[in-house]
Amino acid sequence: MKKNITIKDIAKAADVSVTTVSFVLNNKGEKMGISKEVIKKVIKVSEEMKFKLNMIASSLRTGKTRSIGLIVEDISNHFFSDLAKVIEREAIDSNYRVFYCSTGGNDERAVELVDSLLQANVDGFIITPTENMKATVDRLLELQCPVVLVDRYFEGQNVSHVVLDNFEGAEKATHYLLEKGFRKIAFITNYSQLIQMNLRKQGYTKVLKEAGLYDESRILDMEYHISEEKRIEKITEFLTKKTDIDAVLFGANYLLLAGLQSFRRLELKIPADKAVISFDDHESFRLNSPSITVLAQPIEEMAKKTVKLLMKQMTDGSNYKIIKEKKKGNLIIRESV
Repeated sequence: MKKNITIKDIAKAADVSVTTVSFVLNNKGEKMGISKEVIKKVIKVSEEMKFKLNMIASSLRTGKTRSIGLIVEDISNHFFSDLAKVIEREAIDSNYRVFYCSTGGNDERAVELVDSLLQANVDGFIITPTENMKATVDRLLELQCPVVLVDRYFEGQNVSHVVLDNFEGAEKATHYLLEKGFRKIAFITNYSQLIQMNLRKQGYTKVLKEAGLYDESRILDMEYHISEEKRIEKITEFLTKKTDIDAVLFGANYLLLAGLQSFRRLELKIPADKAVISFDDHESFRLNSPSITVLAQPIEEMAKKTVKLLMKQMTDGSNYKIIKEKKKGNLIIRESV
């Protein structure tokens, strides 16, 4: 039977003390004054010997599981899956593992997931909150659990978050359509209390009001919790009634995915019949013919900053400083305008 490698074996092979190996493998090498050369040597030896740290024993000793709970709306959504990939990569670089969870936008499910992760004793939370999750986030703050919100937040809640500047993004997209000569611009979105969707609508509205072109009837607000087919039907009905619309700004990529099917049903051509821009990129948008112009979120930048803030919070404890950060979106020009 193959012998399990222990930290004593690592210490012997690396010619250092067991304590030194323990500090290095628990990511405390620099803090304990161990040189970078020794840290690299211990890590190299442990990798060569295919050593795996006993997380249970480590958590019993330190009270830490070196794990993060990541709660997003839908891990299958292109935006959230890309965000999760970067978050996991950054966490692994800091010797943390990530537990993925999807709420599906369901408030009760979100509470259950938080409770489960608390029982698993995760060291911190990264959360894309659901519409009515404010009280749950408040509870985490009361429990002094490190937590950072990403993509959305609650106004007035004193918690670190990293989000897109949604208002500015909607302004940028709407201005671009105006610059290209479009005047009857529609906005397709969800009506909800989610801050990011409301800010996108506000940015769109502000630009058109300033241009004297705002028409409330050109806004389609849909329920979030409806089927894909129902979403397609509502968009089709809306475009059938509002035949004068010459451009459409979609508030999210999944809304445009439904919109593209509506366009096909109505035999509308992009951009000949109607120009199109969507919030949030999707790999199919680049492959679509014509390719779709998008207001893309800086996913890499947002994810890195989110993990950095959480790590800082877990290190500093009650002395951490709350950071609220907005990132500028990138208007990627393609063929749909």
